[in-house]
Amino acid sequence: MTSSPRRSLWEPPARVLVGAVRRAHRYRLAVSLLGLLAILAVGSGSLLFGTLGITPLENSYRVRVELDRSGGLLPGQDVTVRGVRVGRVEAVDVAGEKVIAVAAIGEQVRIPASGQVHVASLSAAGEQYLDFLPATDGGPYLTDGDVVTVDRTATPVPLSDMLESLGATLAQIDPAQLAAISRELGVGHAGPDKLAAIIDGGTFLISTLDAVLPQTVSLLHNSRVVLGVLSDGAPILRSTAADLSATLGGMSAMTGGYEQLVTQTPPMLSALEAVIAENSPTMVQLLGNLLTVSQVAYSRIPALTEFFFPQQRAGSALDAVASAFHDGGVWALASIYPRYACDYNTPRRPGSVPDYAQPYLHADCADPDTTLLPRGARNAPRPPDDPVPRPPQGDPFQTADPVPVGPLTIPTPFGGPSAPVPVP
Repeated sequence: MTSSPRRSLWEPPARVLVGAVRRAHRYRLAVSLLGLLAILAVGSGSLLFGTLGITPLENSYRVRVELDRSGGLLPGQDVTVRGVRVGRVEAVDVAGEKVIAVAAIGEQVRIPASGQVHVASLSAAGEQYLDFLPATDGGPYLTDGDVVTVDRTATPVPLSDMLESLGATLAQIDPAQLAAISRELGVGHAGPDKLAAIIDGGTFLISTLDAVLPQTVSLLHNSRVVLGVLSDGAPILRSTAADLSATLGGMSAMTGGYEQLVTQTPPMLSALEAVIAENSPTMVQLLGNLLTVSQVAYSRIPALTEFFFPQQRAGSALDAVASAFHDGGVWALASIYPRYACDYNTPRRPGSVPDYAQPYLHADCADPDTTLLPRGARNAPRPPDDPVPRPPQGDPFQTADPVPVGPLTIPTPFGGPSAPVPVP
């Protein structure tokens, strides 16, 4: 009693289904053809609208991208923003020395006008696409008819250039050495692990260099200049290396002398430090006197040059001194005739008074007679364009400062020190 209503509920749909199957079986050829056409339509739609991304009802705006070369880019390939597809390449044309790629981008996509545009590849086999890399997320945005200039675009290195560079690199590899490396890696059981470590290290090096690609390219360009200069100066470098080798060889032969120098230097420096410490009270005055001596010597440089290396006369002072020593003795000429001396217009001190008076600083002979002081500063040989120095200005009776007194100074009382002189 409970099953009869259920059978009456499912009976009409079952009769319809059975009748449809019988009719389809009767016209099975037509039904098969319609099924194939439906599968073709669904597959074509999925391919066009899903895979190829063709949307005939979608509105697009077009942006012209200038490239220095096509880089393998073809019409119909994808346009992306940081790898996300937003459109298609509508056309690729040649305009003079540039290539113009027209990118059709969906109107709902807003791409910032700043940044770079690269032609990238999905794999080594090709599959190029046009990738926009905006520098900011805000406006202004690209609109229909905008142009991205060639200075903001980049294309991949052509395969021919890469193979040419790779050929030059491979030409530098010695096949014999490569075969030796291969044999060495295959000798032990750890060879595959070593080869894997080498490959991993090379991959890590390449990835690190890729992260700093602009700096790496700059380094390579600068290295080319440096290596070119080194190549041009190779003979000089070889000569320098030979000289350094000889120098270092001589230093190696004198190792004992250097050890002795290093051993004796600290005591010598300690003694020098002690001398400086003992004379520190008079060191300032000594430096002042040395400064005065250097200033006086600097003003006499032309005369000293003419004295030692004469240009206006033959020989030199050293030659004259050397000529006095010959035949086992010292030869000199002396004049016994008295000559009058120059009056310096300063108080005369008797030489018999042992008071050790300080000398006058501004003594000057005012007599124009050049025979009075033939060896004085006035008559010193000098170049024609070097004038005779003017007499010093100041108090003519000013005397030098007393000699600084230190621990090693010999006392000079009136009449001289007592003998024997104590030496500290």
